[in-house]
Amino acid sequence: MKKLGVLITALAVFAFVGCKNEKKDLDTMDGMNDSINMDSTDQKEEAKTVSVTMESKSGSIAKGEAYFSEENGIVTFEAKFSGLKPGTHAIHLHEKADCSAEDATSSGGHWNPTLTKHGKWGDAEGYHKGDIGNFEAADDGSGKISMQTDEWCIGCLDDTKNIIGKAIIVHEGKDDFTTQPTGDAGGRISCGGIIK
Repeated sequence: MKKLGVLITALAVFAFVGCKNEKKDLDTMDGMNDSINMDSTDQKEEAKTVSVTMESKSGSIAKGEAYFSEENGIVTFEAKFSGLKPGTHAIHLHEKADCSAEDATSSGGHWNPTLTKHGKWGDAEGYHKGDIGNFEAADDGSGKISMQTDEWCIGCLDDTKNIIGKAIIVHEGKDDFTTQPTGDAGGRISCGGIIK
C-alpha cells in the first residue's frame, strides 16, 4: 500500500511538471509568433519606379530621359536632356500621357488636381501639382533637373497625387510663375508620357 501511495505521488509530480513544461513551450511559441508578426510589419515598403523617354516636339531636337522612384512616401524625380537651346526652360507635368500631337498639345494643360492657381513650386499662394519649375540648358544643349516631394505618388489611389497617366513637358522658354495658367513658358518642345 505504501508503494502504491509513492507511485501515485510520483505520477502526480510528473503530470504537474509535464503540464508546466508544456505551458512554458506554448509561452515560448507565443513569443516567437509575436516576433514573426512584428518583423513582417516592420518591413520597408518596396520602391516603385517608372522611366520615361522624352521625344522631340514642335520641330525641336530636344529629347531626354526622366526617372521617377518612390520610397517611403517620397518621390524622387530626375531628368536629363539634350538638343535644347542654351538658357532657361520650364518643365511641367501635364494632364494626359498623350504625346501624339506634333506640338504635344494632346497632353492637355498643367496637371492641377487641387484646382489652384499656377505658381512656383512650394509658393504659399498656390501652385499646380505639375508646376515643377525651370532648369538651365548649357551651351552644348544639355540640361538636367531633380527634385523630391511627398506631394506625388506612383500608382497610388489618390488622384491628387498619382502621376501615372500624366505627361512631362519641356517648354521652349522659362516659366515666369505669374502668368495664368501656364507661366508664359512658350511652345512644348519635348514630351514623355508617364506610363507604368
